[in-house]
Amino acid sequence: MTNEKHVKKIQALENEHRHTHFPASTLLDLLPLSTESTILDLGAGTGYVTLPAAKQTSGDVYALDRDLNILNYLEQSASEQQLTNITTLEADFTSIPLQDQHVDLVVASIALHEIKPLSSALAEAFRVVKPGGMIQVVELEATEKSRGPRVSSKDMSAALEEAGFVMSQTLFPDLTIANEPVYIHLATRP
Repeated sequence: MTNEKHVKKIQALENEHRHTHFPASTLLDLLPLSTESTILDLGAGTGYVTLPAAKQTSGDVYALDRDLNILNYLEQSASEQQLTNITTLEADFTSIPLQDQHVDLVVASIALHEIKPLSSALAEAFRVVKPGGMIQVVELEATEKSRGPRVSSKDMSAALEEAGFVMSQTLFPDLTIANEPVYIHLATRP
């Protein structure tokens, strides 16, 4: 990625509107997060979820993304904030480099809609979550006006259940990202 493309991607991910109108704390408050929770952030990007999560737990926080430049940016941000419990993983969602049943929580915020096949990514998430652990999926709802790939809340729920998760809760917060409605799924590994 050229430096200019890298800068533009960081600017898009570090969008101030996103941080003020839909702070990561809103997502983290929905999770059974303890001071020792181990978390995997799928599609971590610049650390929108990773950095605040690392402040709330002493457990390991894994930031997985396919973009090494973005992960380097996240590592720099973590260092500046003196967060030492973050491990970045340059990997594909369909081949997560963690042991079976390794994490308590998986968070995928505006990331899964780009993954094909979705079933492989969710199977991997299921594999790395401990029994009783949870996955949180935040996505843009598929509508007639959707731009880009989208997975409807109904299809995502079915895909989570097909992967072995049990749906716990679905939320439709009164907010939009890029003028598109958002949904949040919470599902548990039995």
